[in-house]
Parts: sequence; C-alpha cells; structure tokens
Amino acid sequence: AHGEIYMIGAFTALIVGGALQITTGLSPLTILAISLAAAIFFSSGYGVTMEKIAYKPLRNAPRLTALISAIGMSLILQNYVLLAQTSDFLPFRSMIPNFPFLTPGKSLVTTTQLVILITTVVVMVILTLLIKFTRTGKAMRATSQDKVMAQLVGIDINKVITFTFAVGSATAAIGGVLIANHTGQINFYIGFLAGIKAFVAAVLGGIGSIPGAVLGSLVLGMTESFGAGYISSAYEDVFAFIILILILIFKPSGLLGRNEIEKV
Repeated sequence: AHGEIYMIGAFTALIVGGALQITTGLSPLTILAISLAAAIFFSSGYGVTMEKIAYKPLRNAPRLTALISAIGMSLILQNYVLLAQTSDFLPFRSMIPNFPFLTPGKSLVTTTQLVILITTVVVMVILTLLIKFTRTGKAMRATSQDKVMAQLVGIDINKVITFTFAVGSATAAIGGVLIANHTGQINFYIGFLAGIKAFVAAVLGGIGSIPGAVLGSLVLGMTESFGAGYISSAYEDVFAFIILILILIFKPSGLLGRNEIEKV
C-alpha cells in the first residue's frame, strides 16, 4: 500500500496548495514548502496508522498473510479517496517556479525535472546517512535482520518499525507531490502503478540499498523512455515488468545488492 501513501501525499498537496493559491498571495516556493510539509505530516500519519492496523498484528504470520493485508489496505485507501474526491483526473497546478537560467535548455531539462533530480539526491544522501551512521539506523538494520535478537540487545522494535513506516511514508509523500507537479494531474489510481514501479526499481537496484533504488529508478525510467520512443508508447509500462523478470532470472540480488549466505 506504499503507492497509496504516495497518492495521498499528492492529494494533500493539491488541497492545501490549492487553498493557499486562492486565498493568499504567497510565493509559489512558499506554497510548495507548506504543501510538502502538510503532505509529509498526513502521509506519515496514514503510514503509521496503517502499520498499527494492517501489519503489526501479522508480524509473526506467514508472509503471504501480510501481502494479502497490504493488498487489502491498498484497495481501502484507493476507494476511500475515490469516495472523498472523484474518479476523474484532477488538474494539479505546478507550484515550482521557472528558473530563467534554464530557459535556453528547456527542451533538455525543465525546472520541475531539475527540482525532482536534486530532491532525489538530497533525500538519498539523508537516508543513507541516517541508516548507516546513526543509532536509529543501526537499530533499523538490526530489526530488519533479526527481530528477536534485536529485542534481546535492548532495541524497542515497535518504535523502530513505527519510525521506519513514518520515514517511508514521508519519502512517498515527497515523491507524490513532486511527480504531481510534473504530470499536472492526479487521480485516486496513480499510486497503484507507481507502487509497482517502485518495487521494480528496488529489486533492480538491490533490496536494502538506497543508492541501488535510485539507480534502479534511473535505469527503469531510461528504459521506458527509449522503449516508448523507439518501439511504442503503448508498451511503456510493459518494459518495467520485462526488466523485473530479467533481473530476477540473471541477477536476483540487484545491481548494487549483495548475495548473502544464511545458515539453515
């Protein structure tokens, strides 16, 4: 249901940003900052609530059970937004101002694309530093590897897992807001395909590797763009699944992932 958190972040920014654009004379960057903060706050709240309801009771259940619960939450959130909003695409007015120095090269890169690229790099660096060099990050890695042993050394896994869901939901909200600014429209279903492609990018780059996820996203995006340009745009989304199949066959650990040996 991570894709639906992405979608909720975009809708939150649409509502907050739209209200500010109509009722205030704030600059576009200020409106973007406020909308982004609201999206992060609400999406993190949804993510933490979802963890408490749909995942925490199933921590010791088979993985298939948790997967079914995730699909159920995804459908619930989709239909919740559908009932609260509409099934039609809603226009999303860009909050990112144009940078004059990019005007000569506008055909190569737009202001929105540049902002997305810079934000991606900044978030990647922050998350990498958080996970590798902080006590919280070490606790997150320990909990991921072995919950029982993590508890034995004094880690409160409930707080760690809740924090992880909050951080993951916040990053999803950032992505939803920025991509909505890029596409100019949103609806209740945008999170479904985004969630699948995010999974493909994570597998492609290597599960557990943040730089790998970013690299996987770049490879996936370039493959889709070249495929749509040289073959057909009708098959744009198909390329994501072709890449997923190939990477699972030839390099299951991903581009930057590591093969791990486990004792059984």
